[in-house]
Amino acid sequence: MTRSRLAPGVEVVAVPGGGPALRTADGEFLRISTGQADPDHLLARLTGRPTPCPAEAPDAPEDDSALDRLVAAFADAGYLTEDGDENDDDPPLWPRHRRDVGLLGAPALTGPLAACLAAAGAAPRTVPPAELGADRPAAVVWCLDGPVPPGLWDEADHLPARGTAWLRCHREGHQLWIEPLACGPDDVRAAHVRARRLAATPAHRELAAYWAGHRTAGAPVTLGPAAAAFVAALLAADLTHWATDAAPRPGALPVTRRLRRVDLRDLTVTQHAVLPVPPVAPPVRPRR
Repeated sequence: MTRSRLAPGVEVVAVPGGGPALRTADGEFLRISTGQADPDHLLARLTGRPTPCPAEAPDAPEDDSALDRLVAAFADAGYLTEDGDENDDDPPLWPRHRRDVGLLGAPALTGPLAACLAAAGAAPRTVPPAELGADRPAAVVWCLDGPVPPGLWDEADHLPARGTAWLRCHREGHQLWIEPLACGPDDVRAAHVRARRLAATPAHRELAAYWAGHRTAGAPVTLGPAAAAFVAALLAADLTHWATDAAPRPGALPVTRRLRRVDLRDLTVTQHAVLPVPPVAPPVRPRR
């Protein structure tokens, strides 16, 4: 017989002078209305501890049906798991057919990323850009410690259509951009991100000139080890979600539709929803 217990990250708080409260995995507090169910019996059921005997709780109501309904409500809301579930607290195993991950770009980023991926169960390796067409890893990650030169990612943008997941990041000054993971031909590619960013800013001419290389830099921005490790962890988390087919949290953007901007000065992250750019039909010429 399996027993229900609190899911990882969910806690019950005993509030002095009040009833129990639930702290969700997202950090929200919800008051628990126990009704006819005894709070001590409820807590015992949720934690797997022995139920208090009548001598320890002489005034506890003996309404098992109310307790069962309350525990069922916890389960329906996703706040419970079963003791029979395997390795609830362990990360899911990386599938063998997705272990081969090719890395390109700045060693300051690919180095810590390789360590994160290996620890998660992947098999990262360096892939020269010239071999992208012939080599077929399960996924490719390209990290740049600077803006993307024009045309550099054009060939790699075709990887999802060939069955290879495609993830990339690049730095623009103090800001580093982690683009959505593209897993199929209909996902967001690098060209789509460029088009969306140009369309979203009134400084589209200036941004296009910046990307084209018409810029003069001051003192160089150094990508420190803490920032590199932070970015590598974010990239590895995206790949792990893809490899294990993990569902996004309720209300969260999926990794295939999420553009993230990391401010390297304080490691704050902002995210933006982004959609693919549909193909533009050729103009129809009027008949004469």
